Amino acid sequence: MTLVPGSAVVTGGGSGIGRAIVEALAREGAAVAAIDLLPEGGKAAVAAVTGAGGRAMFVQADVSRWDDVDRAVGEAVRELGPLGIMVNAAGILDGYAPADELTPAVFDRVIAINLGGTFHGARRALAEMLPRGRGRIVNIASTAGLGGTGGGPAYVASKHGVVGLTRQLAITYAERGITVNAVCPGVIATALRENSTRILGDAAPVMRGIGGDDAAMRAVTPAGRRGTVEEVAAAACFLASEAAAYITGQMLTVDGGWRAR
Repeated sequence: MTLVPGSAVVTGGGSGIGRAIVEALAREGAAVAAIDLLPEGGKAAVAAVTGAGGRAMFVQADVSRWDDVDRAVGEAVRELGPLGIMVNAAGILDGYAPADELTPAVFDRVIAINLGGTFHGARRALAEMLPRGRGRIVNIASTAGLGGTGGGPAYVASKHGVVGLTRQLAITYAERGITVNAVCPGVIATALRENSTRILGDAAPVMRGIGGDDAAMRAVTPAGRRGTVEEVAAAACFLASEAAAYITGQMLTVDGGWRAR
């Protein structure tokens, strides 16, 4: 697979889907910056890449803060070279808590990271890509962004927002050489619940939902299994490749057939 020229930045690059994308892009030859709020995961991702002969760096940042994203991408470009690929993978879960139980603070935090962080990453990437007239922005949405299931009100609303943002950006920047697409994973084996609890701290709701329930997962997934982070990463790499030059504004669903029901 031939990626578009330039370095890559992956938010949420220290764990789960984000880390798998960092490692996959590096295997395809990209120099990659892993941005993450939790430093140990980001450093481990970089160590895995450099240990395999690739080039990578870690930058700690909270994607809900514009200044953090602005700084982190700036550091990545200075160290790794012009930006060709931006993957916005940072996200947390709301534990499927219903609206009458979900606190406003948790709602705001989930929206700020999942949707606000995607906007910040895309906006900062555009500042690098537009002068060069090319680039790939890949957002990690969810099947929760395509329907009313897959999370609680904060998570579902945030992922619907990512889908809408992806389409709007795609339309706006297609003529200027930038493609903007999203990957919509279904039930994927990750540590999302544990990391979400850690980031939300004492305010974290109990992490319920399909991802933690084998019977519920099989009931909605025709493939009868969880997907892997590597399967999602493969989709992201394709959208970041030269082969996807005429694909923009699309939601590539990786869900074992869930949304086909």
